[in-house]
Amino acid sequence: MNARILLLGSGELGKEFAISAKRLGCRVIAVDRYDDAPAMQVADARETIDMLDGAALARCVRKHKPDFIVPEIEAIRTSELLKLEKAGHSVVPSAFAAHMTMNRDAIRELAAKELGLRTARYAYAASAQELADAILAKGGVGLPCVVKPTMSSSGKGQSVVRTKGEIAKAWKYAIEGMRGDRPVVIVEEFIDFDYEITQLTVKERAVRGGGVHFVEPIGHRQERGDYQESWMPCPMKPAAKRAAQEMAAKVVTRLAGKDGAGIFGVEFFVKGGDVIFSELSPRPHDTGMVTLRSQDLSEFDLHIRAILGLPIPEIRYAGPTASAVVLATRDSTKAPRYAGVEQAMAIAGVEVRLFGKPTTRKYRRMGVVLAHGKTATDARKIAMTAASMISVR
Repeated sequence: MNARILLLGSGELGKEFAISAKRLGCRVIAVDRYDDAPAMQVADARETIDMLDGAALARCVRKHKPDFIVPEIEAIRTSELLKLEKAGHSVVPSAFAAHMTMNRDAIRELAAKELGLRTARYAYAASAQELADAILAKGGVGLPCVVKPTMSSSGKGQSVVRTKGEIAKAWKYAIEGMRGDRPVVIVEEFIDFDYEITQLTVKERAVRGGGVHFVEPIGHRQERGDYQESWMPCPMKPAAKRAAQEMAAKVVTRLAGKDGAGIFGVEFFVKGGDVIFSELSPRPHDTGMVTLRSQDLSEFDLHIRAILGLPIPEIRYAGPTASAVVLATRDSTKAPRYAGVEQAMAIAGVEVRLFGKPTTRKYRRMGVVLAHGKTATDARKIAMTAASMISVR
């Protein structure tokens, strides 16, 4: 295909996307705020810049003249992406999608107020006192509740507040974990859900009809606001599945617009027969790493196909599959070493992916274990067992 792709963000998701893009003949320029990020290790070229610096981002685009600008993270000066798109550059899936989802407040307003999707009750706060008022005032969100930075990644800064005495701590933790330069948090009603899912949703290019395709729902479990394991299939009542897909199609179509294309990770809480919109990422989703083994076309393959305007055929699934993360346990600037990989890979049906991150910090995701099983529960047990064998040193 020979397309030139400027990849903004070069973590583990970017690495897998770069591999999928390279398989289709694309040239990939990987960009991140630190050198030797995972996607840089498989890309054709690399750039190390602060992507919140609009001028640096514009210079990078002028230098490489990409056919497609593909954001992989939220922490990008999206106002610059809007300018670049207006000047004729193709931003994936659209500059509007990247701009709206950079901040949780913007996408929540669009989902709840414009599109009428069901969400948890929520409010915003720009100080510890405003946060306390938003929670405790008459008609407020109430306790327990969830506090998050309006912009962050991998669950950084997210916490559950159960008592009045935890509010100030939650504010401090959220601000310390935020990305970007907007010290604002979103506080949400705590949903006592039965389970949560990611509905991967693919928007085709207009030249292929602009249709929307769905991957089967992915179940996942989080800790500290960050994914720990995911699995397929995730049993859902047909009515709940239809509701999730209808809501996903609605928000994805709005964000992508007529000409936008790519994959979206749309998250929902499920409580009984109720499906509640949670969050959205206009790019491959971390919980979707399970698709590296669950099917013939991974979320990364689907993303690049949509971007290039290639066909999206019916997905063929490989049976019950699960993923489980490998986490670092402490901070270190030294290159990590891994123990237990050989033992984990000796388990039938297990595959280990180490991301190649050059440094560690506590709870940083350093790899993922993928596993097949007779059932989704069986696959989860195998994946978690294998992941527990691997340590980061």
